[in-house]
Amino acid sequence: MRGYLFSVRAVALAATVLAGSAQAATPEDHADGAATPVQAAPKPAQDNVEIIVTTTAQKRFENIQNVPLAVQVVTPAQLEAQGIRHFQDLGKAAPSLTIRTAENPVNSNVSLRGVGTYAFGIGVESSVAVTVDGVPLAFQARAFTDLPDVAMIEVLRGPQSTLYGKAASAGLIKIMTTQPTNDFHVKANLLATDDSEIGGNFSVTGPISDTLGYVFSASYSNWDGNVRNVFDGKEVNGRETLSTRGKLKWKATPDVVFTASANYLNGNTTVGRPFIRMAPGAVLRGQAGLTADVVLPGITIDPLNQKVANNDRAGTKYWGWGTMLRTDVNVGKMQLLGLTSYDKFRMDDYIDHDDTVAPGPYGRNTQVGTFKSHLFTQEIRLLSPGTDAFRYALGVYYANVGFQRPFKRGPQFSLADWFATSGSRQIAAFGQIDWEFVKNLTATVGGRAQNERVKYSFLDKNLAVPASWAGHASDNATTYRLGLQYQATRDVMLFGSYATGYKGQTYDLTTGFNQNRADAGPIRPETSKDKEIGVRTQFFGRRMTFNVTYFDTDYTNLQAQTIETINGTSNYRLTNVGGLNTKGLEFESAARVTRDLTISGAATYLDATYTSFPVAQCYPLQTQAQGCVQSKPTYQNLTGTRAIQAPEWKGSASIEYAPALTETLTGVFQGSWQYQSSLYYVARDPETFQPAYSIFNVSVGVRDHKRRWEATLFVNNLFDKQYYQSLVNTSSNFNASGATGAPNVIATQAVLPRDFRRYAGIRFGVNY
Repeated sequence: MRGYLFSVRAVALAATVLAGSAQAATPEDHADGAATPVQAAPKPAQDNVEIIVTTTAQKRFENIQNVPLAVQVVTPAQLEAQGIRHFQDLGKAAPSLTIRTAENPVNSNVSLRGVGTYAFGIGVESSVAVTVDGVPLAFQARAFTDLPDVAMIEVLRGPQSTLYGKAASAGLIKIMTTQPTNDFHVKANLLATDDSEIGGNFSVTGPISDTLGYVFSASYSNWDGNVRNVFDGKEVNGRETLSTRGKLKWKATPDVVFTASANYLNGNTTVGRPFIRMAPGAVLRGQAGLTADVVLPGITIDPLNQKVANNDRAGTKYWGWGTMLRTDVNVGKMQLLGLTSYDKFRMDDYIDHDDTVAPGPYGRNTQVGTFKSHLFTQEIRLLSPGTDAFRYALGVYYANVGFQRPFKRGPQFSLADWFATSGSRQIAAFGQIDWEFVKNLTATVGGRAQNERVKYSFLDKNLAVPASWAGHASDNATTYRLGLQYQATRDVMLFGSYATGYKGQTYDLTTGFNQNRADAGPIRPETSKDKEIGVRTQFFGRRMTFNVTYFDTDYTNLQAQTIETINGTSNYRLTNVGGLNTKGLEFESAARVTRDLTISGAATYLDATYTSFPVAQCYPLQTQAQGCVQSKPTYQNLTGTRAIQAPEWKGSASIEYAPALTETLTGVFQGSWQYQSSLYYVARDPETFQPAYSIFNVSVGVRDHKRRWEATLFVNNLFDKQYYQSLVNTSSNFNASGATGAPNVIATQAVLPRDFRRYAGIRFGVNY
């Protein structure tokens, strides 16, 4: 797995200044998607070195302290300090980000400031978009893999629809990878742990000629997992990934540069969701004799359980490839940028649906499906010089995306057999103007207008007479952003903004799709209105930064899973449920205390509440006394309830101390801390309640004083604190007795994080 061993600078400020986003970086280019820290081994830090963080949040390279947006930059050094080698762990470094994993990445949920869409259907956008080198991914599951050649990651919080489109109504995660350099450089990392994880990656970059440069990178990682399947004795809940990426950068003329890139990804995961709670005497699907000791033999069900009993395949297998052509043309003082991309991805998913080894047909219920996607995008951007008092970014965008999903479940219960397709075509024009109309006072006006056409088909083969449906819809939408920025002093900037967000209409293509759903048409777009004020400050010769942002965002026509009644028939599906408000404070800080000591960290206080959610599905086993209204169907009112996956407090911090040991060697000590207050994975459901927890990581090592190599020993989850990355209430599969119609009883499963148990390892890296 990735070691991320160069340009390390720590991250921490425990108690008062929790924050996390400072790393010196020097851009080679000056537009979105072309940025990377210099690849050469950096010089040792000096006492007077400023903390400098660059960002492309406004589609141009800028110092983050001058950007009037809530954005956090995460560097490879911070990923290393926090033990992050996989996309699903990014929330450890970005406190406003929470990622709930599942047995299948498509069923996972990514939320920012408590807002994210939890849905099972193809074509349903997340509220949080993901881009790689400026190009959006077709759907969020494509991102759930290793982070092998990252130059930096930016987390933009709050609606970003004006510059980044309809899938960024709650925010954006921007991943930028290593770029070609003018000099030859080699970077390689190796990692091994005491729980059998191995990984390695390398990148080679440099010139082929005076006008042609290249990058080639590759990585491989393998981890068996931290759950044992008693059926065959194998470890599960692990993953294996191989990825490669290549880039060529051709300077055709002094004013015209082409960058072509291609990537390939191949991997697989295994699934294991241990039962951590089960009522005594529980019986599988009401079948006499199928008690826990029969269907889960040799397993002690308790909160520390790391064993499962699966007699059918459970996991995913995926592969994908993509290409991109970037064209940079200097037109006088302006820059014309073109981004053309194509991406193709396939993931096969398999689930042991009963999660047992029960004898007979009830122990062989399976769920099998495939996700296929393809995406073509074209963006053209015109950028004015970033140093002018009057600056602008103008652009047009086109995207065409298609999905396919065959799905089958059975043969004993919860039967399903269908095939669905979904497609979307989007055309948009956008722009943003920043005008310093008075010295140190800058106004921002931005807008986006778009047209989208969506279509679908659905074939249900599980009916006595198979039936199919198809449809399409189109929609026009506009979003905008207004802002005011005041540079009070050289080191203090204040800003305020008002922005709107938009997430497009869609169809809920899942089990149970029928004529009523088809007649109801598409789910309406979700919109948002966001107010923010913030301050960006620097102290002590710019060796310390402290930033605070206050936000207050209202979401209307929130897209969420609920009960919808159409023509007297009720269905559990994704639809528009009402509204949500999220508000809070975000803090980021970093300080270079001495030449050898750097600390930084981040924290978020969050208050996310459903302002209107009158008809929600009752959670399993919910009683009337617990708020489940006994009607047909039963429902609960979540209005005024805290949103799911929205901890009140979340923070991360880390520290690095790197004293000189000899004239050529430097010692390295890193410590990191992650904290998350309690949350619900399903609204009000006590079986999905995750208590607050803290995780500590430490590492110690030695490096060459020019950072040409480094060797590190590390321990993650130092105090062996257990927590769950997701909790699943599966009481619908278990009854109080073998009698038909007996009431369901408690049966709860957990998805365990990579660091559910303490583990140690070694990293070694070179950077020449």
